[in-house]
Amino acid sequence: MGQAVDVHRLQFAFTITFHYIFPQLTMGLALLLVYLKTKALRTGDEHYNRAARFWARIFGINFALGVITGIPMEFQFGTNWAAFSRAAGGVIGQTLAMEGVFSFFLESSFLGLFLYGEKKLGRMGHWWAGFLVFAGSWLSGFFIVATDAWMQHPTGYRIGANGAIELSSFWGLLLNKWALWQYAHTMLGAVQTGCFVMAAVGAFYLLTNRDQAHGRTFVRGGVIVGAFAALLQLFPTGDMQGKLVAEHQQPTLAAMEGLFESEQGAPLAILGQPDVEKRKLDNPLEVPNMLSFLTYRQWRANVKGLSDFPQIEWPDQIPLLYYSYHVMVGLGTIFIAVLVLASLLLWSGKLYDSRWMLWMLMLCVPLPFIANTAGWMTAELGRQPWLIYGLMRTASGVSPRVAGGNAWFTLIGFMGMYTVLGILWLFLIYREIELGPEPSEHLQKDDAAVLAVD
Repeated sequence: MGQAVDVHRLQFAFTITFHYIFPQLTMGLALLLVYLKTKALRTGDEHYNRAARFWARIFGINFALGVITGIPMEFQFGTNWAAFSRAAGGVIGQTLAMEGVFSFFLESSFLGLFLYGEKKLGRMGHWWAGFLVFAGSWLSGFFIVATDAWMQHPTGYRIGANGAIELSSFWGLLLNKWALWQYAHTMLGAVQTGCFVMAAVGAFYLLTNRDQAHGRTFVRGGVIVGAFAALLQLFPTGDMQGKLVAEHQQPTLAAMEGLFESEQGAPLAILGQPDVEKRKLDNPLEVPNMLSFLTYRQWRANVKGLSDFPQIEWPDQIPLLYYSYHVMVGLGTIFIAVLVLASLLLWSGKLYDSRWMLWMLMLCVPLPFIANTAGWMTAELGRQPWLIYGLMRTASGVSPRVAGGNAWFTLIGFMGMYTVLGILWLFLIYREIELGPEPSEHLQKDDAAVLAVD
């Protein structure tokens, strides 16, 4: 059974990691579409409408790939994790159903109106269509995060007479404090993905001396919104997520930090390699007392190490958890540095001519995707060996009649299909960027006005 569990976990990890490439960009661009449409509504400048149409096309491509890759996720609850679904379906079925019935249909319906109904809806109606696309995508994100947060910190439930987990408080499920902070942290990560992609496309246009007006609009919007998102991701959302882990998942915190022995005035590990067998962190680069302060706001507070807990309670992939966490934090720090510096250059009027910074914005495009993936790996690896923390172990949640060989067969099939989909996605996005916001080679009058203002 152990081997089958590992294959089921690997399949779910692969499919959800590939799938999340698309929703994070969709949710990030949804906010930026509202930003562009609001600018168009306030200024009456057709330049911003053309910019919104361009990003709506990319949004539509991304949304379609997200739907295609998301469908298998729903089926895997029944095919690979039947015992989990049978035990907890009465709880997670609520949020997953609301995600499909309310938010997905809201987003998809108004996306069609946003893409094809601009002339009939009028300026204000089209803005509302964009806003409801944004609301639907972010509402969808909330229901998914609420589901995961319940597995991290279950609330609003009771154990029924047959041993099944039943929902006892609907609002206890939705207003779980873990869900609220995890949602804010997740959405800010998605916003940064959208901002870096928008800024990178703008930087590409500026560096190649084409679509200059739109290039400036994209860089400015991506940098300004992204800088706020990066700072908020650090504090308060990242800080509060860390405090929740310290309060409810102490072995996870110790593993994330590579802390094997309890310490008063525990250091914060910047670098190092965890050696689980020897129970130590090799070649550490540490900031003294900082972990104690960040966790408990006291420089000499005691932080429990892994040795204080039975080994059966330890996360089962400590090195991978440690590195995922440090990749997430490290990239988040880089994002703050890049976006704040870009904002200062924008404020001083030098950003559009700073080729080195434009190159940096362009080269940063893959990093938010990596950071978001590392963040989700941190959350999911940290919860192990629990599927529902404190209630159900991962090994108890798999489908008992689905062998490891069957899971391998479908996993290889998914890898092949997703490779084709990934290539198709890259081609379609590349094609839209090549076409640009305005296929005409002639500079529009309102684009010239934007260039003059900038």
